[in-house]
Amino acid sequence: MRNLIHITVAHARGDTRIRVKELSSLARCLERPVGLYVQDGKGSTEESDGILILDTGNRRRGRLGHMILGTWRMYRSVRNARPAVAHFHDPELIPVGLVLKASGVKVIYDVHEDLPRQILGKYWLPSWLRRPVSWAAEGVEWIAGRAFDGFVAATPTIARRFPASKTVTVQNFPILSELTASDSLPYNKRPADFAYIGGLLKIRGSREMVEAVGRVPAGSVKLRLAGKFVNPADQIEAQSLDGWSRVDSLGWLDRMGIASLLGRVRAGLVVLHPTANYPDAYPVKMFEYMAAGIPVIASDFPLWRRIVDDAECGLLVDPLDSAAIARAMQWILDHPEEGEAMGRRGRAAVESNYGWAGEAKKLIGLYRQILGRSGSSNDEKNG
Repeated sequence: MRNLIHITVAHARGDTRIRVKELSSLARCLERPVGLYVQDGKGSTEESDGILILDTGNRRRGRLGHMILGTWRMYRSVRNARPAVAHFHDPELIPVGLVLKASGVKVIYDVHEDLPRQILGKYWLPSWLRRPVSWAAEGVEWIAGRAFDGFVAATPTIARRFPASKTVTVQNFPILSELTASDSLPYNKRPADFAYIGGLLKIRGSREMVEAVGRVPAGSVKLRLAGKFVNPADQIEAQSLDGWSRVDSLGWLDRMGIASLLGRVRAGLVVLHPTANYPDAYPVKMFEYMAAGIPVIASDFPLWRRIVDDAECGLLVDPLDSAAIARAMQWILDHPEEGEAMGRRGRAAVESNYGWAGEAKKLIGLYRQILGRSGSSNDEKNG
């Protein structure tokens, strides 16, 4: 029986969306071998749930080497495997997908970001080049939309750019059981700590978060960052601010580490700037904060306002105003009973509307449609 392969040259083998959610769900629900092809130089392995991880070698240094040589190496590996379905997660793999499709492989493109709009915010591209590159990316994805068998869009906004008949929206909602830590503290016993999880960039609020924690009157307040700076210049800027003395920079944490962190803080921050595709995004960190039972302090975008206001699970702020973020942090500290209630309501909203189980069912449905059979399910209840 030909297998199902997920392909990435940019993401880690333990990527939450790819490995923890999608591949695990497919392995449980479809009677076919499932594999993940990566480029990280860590070696190939078969994991305890039967998923084969095949390492096609270290990523090439430099963007050009990565996009050309790394992509070619990945194509040769997948071509030799002759899978039933090749499901890829990086836009630079679109040419690989087109060649595989021409050779008779069913191809799925997993669109994590609104690429044309994301390119407009790329700090490493000259400003004059961003719009032409954005147009080119839109054209390439238009071609892919006519050629590929299926599309998995991370948000409804992204889904609207691809043919409706073969596109499903699979949002990056949390797995509830992952965000419950055995070492969580009762809310009223927690220190005056706030958390941010994910990659750090200026347009994701790195400057404003550090400025804000420095403005909070409570002397013991801490901002705990679980992630790394993407742009070294943003890191240098953040570390030069007065508030940096109140920052605990933890680096990347595994899933257990994130659950433990969120079980010991008062609220989670997601203060992305109103740029690129952020106002229309569904940031996984916001739903992970909610799943962990803590209030959110979030950018006041119309879409996010609907989510936060409907669930009554947090405070909305101008993400460009560090003083407003500081006031929200202080409010959380001054009103622990209300903060705890917000966390409970956020958790309830994830349980009813924003959990992974429902998204997994849509993914499995797309695979069954593409494979042309009803398939069989061992257990769809948990996705």
